[in-house]
Amino acid sequence: MSSKTLKPTEKKNDSIEDIDLLRAPVSDDQGDLSPRDAADTGSDSGSEEGTDTSAESDSAEKPLNLPEKFWDAKAGQVRLDALIKSYLHLEQKLSQSLPMPQGPEDKQRIYRLLGQPETADGYQIDCSHGLFDSDSELNQKLFALGFSAEQAQAVYDAAAEKLVPLILDVAGEFQADRELDRLVGHFGGVDKWREVSRQLLAFGRKSMPADVLKGLSSSYEGVLALYRMMTADGAGLSPNGGGAAAGLDEAGIKALMRDPKYWRDRDPSIVAKVAAAFEDMYGDVK
Repeated sequence: MSSKTLKPTEKKNDSIEDIDLLRAPVSDDQGDLSPRDAADTGSDSGSEEGTDTSAESDSAEKPLNLPEKFWDAKAGQVRLDALIKSYLHLEQKLSQSLPMPQGPEDKQRIYRLLGQPETADGYQIDCSHGLFDSDSELNQKLFALGFSAEQAQAVYDAAAEKLVPLILDVAGEFQADRELDRLVGHFGGVDKWREVSRQLLAFGRKSMPADVLKGLSSSYEGVLALYRMMTADGAGLSPNGGGAAAGLDEAGIKALMRDPKYWRDRDPSIVAKVAAAFEDMYGDVK
């Protein structure tokens, strides 16, 4: 059988023997890569990952709302030692604070810590001013409200400073009204009393210091004593013997009336002594 010679222009049929896989082109979507390509790709990937990790480390930012003192900007991380120390300090401080009372027993415990005595009788109230004494009923009310000993004392001090003067003023006005009614009755009516009071005021201003006159004018007995002095003015000693029974003459009586215990404090013993001296010297005024 003679062989045919192929002409150069004729197309050669492809067969499996004619395929060269080593020289065949490879597309991007080809399955597996050659060992060389895989090696190159792995090298490039590792290089890129290393670059990204370094970038993350350099660009670390402080967490939101984290105080500056707990952030190490140079290291790019939280200062755990400072954070732990601050937390322990806060925990210690909270443990020392008073918790909210949950019931009557908790309230009593807190009251004791704040200075409340064991019982209402434990209040040691200082009433050295002499205006009033400690009141057990009031102390019981203060104790029920949880008042400390210091707070209870403050209540009493405030009463002595503010309320007592007010009460004394009201009582003084009430007493003055009663005394005035007695004087009006004693001298026979409003018109006669007005005339007598005018004369007494003129006599007192002329005869004695202003503080003594004020003291005599503040009570029923003092006004009667002033009246006796006015009616006896210019007569010298009393016809009854000049106050021998009381051991005082007119000058002695006036000196005694200048004593603040008489005109300011209304000391009963001194008031009685002055009244007895006037009675002995001038006789009673009816």
